Amino acid sequence: MSDAEPSLLVVSAHAGDFVWRAGGAVAAAAMRGEKATVVCLSYGERGESASQWLAGKSLDEIKAVRRAEATAAAEALGAEIEFLDAGDYPLVESHETVQRLVDVMRRVQPTVVLTHPLADPYNGDHPAAARMALQARVLAQAIGVANSDGSYPAQGDIIGAPPVFFFEPHQPEQCDFTPNVLLDITDAFPKKRQAMECLPAQTHMWEYYTQLAIRRGVQLRRNAGPNLGLPHDTMGEAYERYYPQVTTELA
Repeated sequence: MSDAEPSLLVVSAHAGDFVWRAGGAVAAAAMRGEKATVVCLSYGERGESASQWLAGKSLDEIKAVRRAEATAAAEALGAEIEFLDAGDYPLVESHETVQRLVDVMRRVQPTVVLTHPLADPYNGDHPAAARMALQARVLAQAIGVANSDGSYPAQGDIIGAPPVFFFEPHQPEQCDFTPNVLLDITDAFPKKRQAMECLPAQTHMWEYYTQLAIRRGVQLRRNAGPNLGLPHDTMGEAYERYYPQVTTELA
C-alpha cells in the first residue's frame, strides 16, 4: 500500500458520527491534498433526530434534513460523502449493505479505513457498522468475489490491506475502547468545529467534542514528550488500531 495514492475512507453508522469522532482526521487528510471519502450507512433518521420528530416532520423530511446537514459537514471537512440509506435503530447487517461497501472500497481504493469500535452497549448500530466495514474490507481484497452488478473485478480493482482504526465512541470506557493512537488535529480542528456546527440537530455534541479534543490534546502532548515542543493548545483525536502495524523498524 506504500505506493498507493493516499485515500481515507470513513464508514459511519449515522449521518453525524463521522464528524464527532473522525472530523479532525478527515479534515487533516484533505488539508494534505489527500482524498477523503465518507460513507454514511444511514441518516440517523430514527435514533438521532429527536428534534426533527418533535417538530412534526415526516420520515422522508427528516432524511432530507440529515442528508443536507451531513453533506454540508463533509464539504466543510473537504470530503466526498455517500449515503447508503440502510436504515437505523436498528441498522440491520445484510449481505446487500456489505456488497455495496465492497463496491465503494474497490472504487475509492482506501489506504486507511476509519470506523466504529466493535462494542457499544448503548447503540448497536455502531458495532453493526464496524462488522460490515471489516467484512467488506476482506471481501474487497478477493478477486473471486463479484461486484454488486455480477461482474468480477480486475486485478487493479481489488484493494490491498488498508489499516483499520476505530474512532472514539461517545462512552469509551463502556465500549472497551483503549486508544493506542493519538492524532494531532490542531490545525484541522477549526474545520472540524465548522463541520460540527453544520449539525444543529445535535447541538449538545458541539461542546462535548470540543472539550474531548482538548483532553486528547493534553494526552498527545504528554505522550509525545517535550522534544516535539507541541503547544499547550494542541487538539487531538483518539483511535484504536485493529490490525497489527507492519514496519521495518520500531519507532
